Amino acid sequence: MIGGSLSLRAHIVALLCLSCGPVLAGRSVPEAAARLPHITSFALPHGSTKAPWGWADFCTRHQEDCDVATLKPEPVILTPSLWSQIEMINHSVNASIREADDREVFGVIERWDYPSSGAGDCEDFALQKRKELTDIGVPRQALLMTVVTDENGAGHAVLTLRSNRGDFVLDNRTDKILNWQSTSYVFVKMQSEQNPNEWQKIGDPSNATLTASGQN
Repeated sequence: MIGGSLSLRAHIVALLCLSCGPVLAGRSVPEAAARLPHITSFALPHGSTKAPWGWADFCTRHQEDCDVATLKPEPVILTPSLWSQIEMINHSVNASIREADDREVFGVIERWDYPSSGAGDCEDFALQKRKELTDIGVPRQALLMTVVTDENGAGHAVLTLRSNRGDFVLDNRTDKILNWQSTSYVFVKMQSEQNPNEWQKIGDPSNATLTASGQN
């Protein structure tokens, strides 16, 4: 543990050096701090709703991701180095996976899964980002699969990152991580922080199409 006798500046530098690795190489502490996103707000739920069919189907193949304990909410505490890692994972997943619909990849209309073949649709991108971010220590409760509708009214899925600075969206359509209110999307539903199998209403679920919402 870093001793309490360190100055505030030395304390910050020490914390960054513990985890910065190559991400912050060559970048000064003030420059790195400037990269943190501005504080925004949260996409607040207003009632429970049905989980998308795609998530329920995903759970039949990946019980380790779904048969989990209920936990207290834990927004991730953003640091410059962690934010850089999140940006890097968002970019690398977007760059390494070819976008393709479920008919081409799985031979079915709708399936949520990890894009192990190197191809997938919006839900698969989001699931892969969720996995890689939990692997580096981001709390599960801070990574929420989310159903939205886009500017054309079509269903879409993204990953919402819940942090001490607000909610941010990781999207396969852009490498830029935006606060949720800066996207062009209408939020429909997202996972509960406490339990990924419980979903909460953000907007009108009837707006989303089958692809993202999994409405029966």
